[in-house]
Amino acid sequence: ARVIENRTKKTMNKKIKEYVKEEFLGWKSWEIVWLSIACITIFALSVYWKDTVMGVISATTGVACVVCTGKGKLSAYIFGMVNTLLYAIIAYKAKFYGEVMLNAFYYFPMQFYGIYVWSKHMNTETHEVEKREMKRKGKILLGLCVAGATIVYGFVLKILGGSLPFIDALSTVVSVIAMIISIKMYAEQWILWIVVDVVTVIMWAIAFAQGNDSIATLLMWIVYLGNAVVMYVKWIKEAKSNAL
Repeated sequence: ARVIENRTKKTMNKKIKEYVKEEFLGWKSWEIVWLSIACITIFALSVYWKDTVMGVISATTGVACVVCTGKGKLSAYIFGMVNTLLYAIIAYKAKFYGEVMLNAFYYFPMQFYGIYVWSKHMNTETHEVEKREMKRKGKILLGLCVAGATIVYGFVLKILGGSLPFIDALSTVVSVIAMIISIKMYAEQWILWIVVDVVTVIMWAIAFAQGNDSIATLLMWIVYLGNAVVMYVKWIKEAKSNAL
């Protein structure tokens, strides 16, 4: 039994070492700089403005998650697990119930599914996940689904007494769809993330102006927005290249 246990441990250690090695391969200088600046800046400012420990950790891991997602690294989902749980608690305190349900009951379990799918579609040359581009028909259907679901869910949140129900609903609906598209490796996910980020920045800016101690969360979403723009350009370029 001990021999089997030792072999299992060695196998696990080997897999972990291989995983860590893969995560550090393929990074360009500007990507490393962007990841470092984003994480250090949001951490430093959050501490300076005396945000809660939970807020600081949530914001920092959230930024690391979106940057690694843009890079196409599996570690994005590790950071995502930490971020989604903590962010759900923060959103609950702010009465953004759509955000709570989205993160606790959708984003968190989807991190595990994301790791499973992406691990099967990693490019051995770039050490990143493969990128794809949606067809025109898919984009049109996507827009119709977002509009219809936002209206329905907005009324549900209004009945529950949530803050800014329709803004919250738009953020939630687009986020749900964007996560699916992200796992399926489509570049169009970043267009949806830009919509989510703009709406959520407004939402948290209003909350902060009303006295909520959510500066780290607000900063996190501002960084998300900048990252989404940069990563859309990167993904669409690589998706077109892969299609050739």
